Amino acid sequence: MIKAIEYRYVDREKSWLCFNARVLQEAADPTVPLLDRLRFLGIFSNNLDEFFRVRFAAIRRLSLSGQTGEKVLGGITSQQLLKDITDIVIKQQSESLRILNIIEKELEKEGVFIINEKEISKEQENYIHDFFIQKVSPALVTIILNDLAEFPLLKDTSGYLAVKLVMKNETVEKSSFLGFKKNKKDIRYAVIEIPKTINRFVVLPSNGEKQFIILLDDVIRYNLQSIFNIFEYESISAHMIKITRDAQLEIDSDISKSFAEKISESVRDRRIGEPVRFVYDQSIDKDTLKFFLEKMNIDSTDSIIPGGRYHNRRDYMDFPNLGRYDLLYQPKTPLPVDGLALEGSIIKKISEKDYLVNAPYQSFSYLIKFLREAALDPKVISIKITLYRLAKNSQIISSLINAAKNGKKVTVQIELQARFDEASNISYAEQMQTEGINLIFGVKGLKVHSKICVIDRFEDKKIKRYGFISTGNFNESTAKVYTDVTLFTSHQQILKDADKVFDFFEVNYRVHRYKHLVVSPHYTRNKMYKLIDREIMHALSGKETYIKLKMNSLSDVRMIDKLYDASRAGVKIQLIVRGICCLIPGVKGMSENIEAISIVDNFLEHSRIFIFGNHGKPEVFISSADFMTRNIDARVEVTCPIYDENIKFELIESFDVGWKGNVKARYHSEKLDNKYRVRNENDRVYRAQIETYNYYRNQLEVITEKI
Repeated sequence: MIKAIEYRYVDREKSWLCFNARVLQEAADPTVPLLDRLRFLGIFSNNLDEFFRVRFAAIRRLSLSGQTGEKVLGGITSQQLLKDITDIVIKQQSESLRILNIIEKELEKEGVFIINEKEISKEQENYIHDFFIQKVSPALVTIILNDLAEFPLLKDTSGYLAVKLVMKNETVEKSSFLGFKKNKKDIRYAVIEIPKTINRFVVLPSNGEKQFIILLDDVIRYNLQSIFNIFEYESISAHMIKITRDAQLEIDSDISKSFAEKISESVRDRRIGEPVRFVYDQSIDKDTLKFFLEKMNIDSTDSIIPGGRYHNRRDYMDFPNLGRYDLLYQPKTPLPVDGLALEGSIIKKISEKDYLVNAPYQSFSYLIKFLREAALDPKVISIKITLYRLAKNSQIISSLINAAKNGKKVTVQIELQARFDEASNISYAEQMQTEGINLIFGVKGLKVHSKICVIDRFEDKKIKRYGFISTGNFNESTAKVYTDVTLFTSHQQILKDADKVFDFFEVNYRVHRYKHLVVSPHYTRNKMYKLIDREIMHALSGKETYIKLKMNSLSDVRMIDKLYDASRAGVKIQLIVRGICCLIPGVKGMSENIEAISIVDNFLEHSRIFIFGNHGKPEVFISSADFMTRNIDARVEVTCPIYDENIKFELIESFDVGWKGNVKARYHSEKLDNKYRVRNENDRVYRAQIETYNYYRNQLEVITEKI
């Protein structure tokens, strides 16, 4: 008999693995351009690395503590969940290898050949040898392992070749039990770290219309003799291994250290975190595998995954395009926002009305322009902004430094605990501090995940506020592939609330009251409950009612229960949830009025949009928060109401465009089978992201025609 709790909710970790399977579906999809299919394989692998470093590691810690964890894991023991995850991942890894083989064969039809060290032609030998001597050999770290007192630390961000040398000389082994001596081959083991400073994919000179690529791993394999020529061996083999470590940060309690110092030291210590996953080439010799497992103290509590010849397939995200743009998605130029121009004053335009930017369909450059204008505007007194993840060589940072140099008071709340961006954020923090920018490092016990910016401008002998509130990071690199919406506004009451959020960062023992913004961790849960309860009341009164929610993840069980209550009352609920969805839709007596889909396509769906029907007077919000317990109760998040009727209408329409998708939309279900939305024979092909771009383009054309 199925336990009630298992029936009501999907396990969070399995739901995440189901999401990553959707990424793998994109890699398998023959309608996706070939080089983009490789990119999706890389994303799948990168996602899996982070999952093991964070989620699997957390469950493993729970298991090692001696607790079953059933209460926090929804009725399943931590030990069983670890086993289930490993079983699922082994199947997914096997599927990813199958897909990679198919893609490589398809690339060969296009004249692109990925060769190994045994397929090198005479013409390619000299190039590979010279490349190895000049580029690779100086960057290699090679360690002979047999005689070391302590096994070297293998990094979880690197791939390694496990090398076995069978020596020509023999050693004598005595057997006291059998009473005779026998000769045994001397075996030495070594490990080679594959350099990250060199592109993993080495493009070889082309041969006519054919293009050739060899992986750096195989360049090293081809030159093993050059590396180990001081040894007399009769055979040598090299197989790839990869370790994944627990990425939990252990924050030092030493009060004499700054928070930045503690985070920095903790990030450095992460490299010696406990191993949680070991992936190996399944063709490796058994004695070699045994040697490495024993020396690295890998045991049954870790996830041991047999894989293919190559690991660290996240590198496929950077597979060279070879000039073959016909094998890639054709990029679409970001559209302008009607009424906003990158040449004129954005502040002046915002003073007249609110504007919404939906990136990457529309240009993220408006945010950069806003900050650059504020940096130069003599009337701007101060700039306040929250930063979570930043681009390399961030234009956001350069704009803020420019503002500080122009005498503006710049305050930056930068989240030093943004997972895997800690080192980058610490570096940016040091850079900004040097330039005189006032830095805030968040609130003890809470990550700051809100996306807000407020500037103060002196106008007509008083201060007027301008700013923007977003669903995504202020990162011009990810803005090219993450879908996020940003509201530009001069609504003084909204921005006054945003100012209170910055006050909370500075004096966090004081809990503010907000008239417009909904702020976690103090108000989001109750506000969402009230909005859902109002829809329930309308439904019970026979009035028009609906809820439309778009987010990355839905896992908070109390929020799910509230949506179940709404469904039972007759509220029609549409959910677009890209990733984790622990809610089970379509169950009679529990969730029959709930439909839930996930859209996985060329762009990463990242915006959070909440729409409540309210009996024909819809209320619309944009948010930095998902419906996850951490976002609602343990982070500083900001949810912003939309008051401009045109923007409200635009967000409802854009949600509906996404909801109509019948190409890249999959159903969420308790079966975790990722079934695509069914397209009837007469239905036109409706790909949500393409149609969203067309929606904004058509809006511009309509406006142009009116002019």
